[in-house]
Amino acid sequence: MEPNPQAWIDALRRSHDSLRGIVEPLDEAALGRQSYASEWSIAQVLSHLGSGAEIFGLFLESGLAGAEPPGRDAFPQIWQTWNERSPQAQATDALATDEILVKRLEALDADQRDRIRMHFFGTDLDLTGLLRMRLGEHAVHKWDVAVALDPAATMAADAVSLLVDALGPIAARSGKPSDRPVAVRVGTTDPVREFLIDSGDGVRLEPADADDSPPYLRLPAEALIRLVYGRLDPAHTPAVEASEVDLNELRRMFPGF
Repeated sequence: MEPNPQAWIDALRRSHDSLRGIVEPLDEAALGRQSYASEWSIAQVLSHLGSGAEIFGLFLESGLAGAEPPGRDAFPQIWQTWNERSPQAQATDALATDEILVKRLEALDADQRDRIRMHFFGTDLDLTGLLRMRLGEHAVHKWDVAVALDPAATMAADAVSLLVDALGPIAARSGKPSDRPVAVRVGTTDPVREFLIDSGDGVRLEPADADDSPPYLRLPAEALIRLVYGRLDPAHTPAVEASEVDLNELRRMFPGF
């Protein structure tokens, strides 16, 4: 049974509060440090989260009003405005804008939660669908910041427990088929899940029954999420069990975004 919106809202609140705890002590020099994202500083990751909170807020309000959601042409001006801010302003404003979005979500009553429907770039979403996208973005980019300050940082367990069951569409969107067909059975811990990664014309990650047939990869669910999001380089890979599996090939299949 898919978790209800409250579980996702609660996870977003905890992710926001955790991010605030990481970011508020940072001075401008620390905000200028390289994040895990190769082309962004820590401040630029926060800017992305801030602009994302603003955009998700627009989608939320359009869904509540039954109005047409904003199109892609609305985004460049938002991004430019955030890009023009100083690193300190990017950090401070990102936390403030994210807080506004989380509080708005927390304030929705049962009727509002039930009636939200929106068209999101070819996909029809309800509130849980919108929350799933925001939590994925938030949890992964929070890790981009956290791991730049602590190489042992991992994604939050509550976010992992929700996101691990929502990886299929992300894998299909971000995955790049390898030069040869690949089929890998994946088992996760914390929480326990079984998946099949298959690449042919595209990349699929789908739930599977437990099976001992090789090739087989077992790893923490947190690491699988980072793999699909392109964040499982050798320096940030925990102990895994790999039977006839080329982990580097899987890394190439998921270059990230």
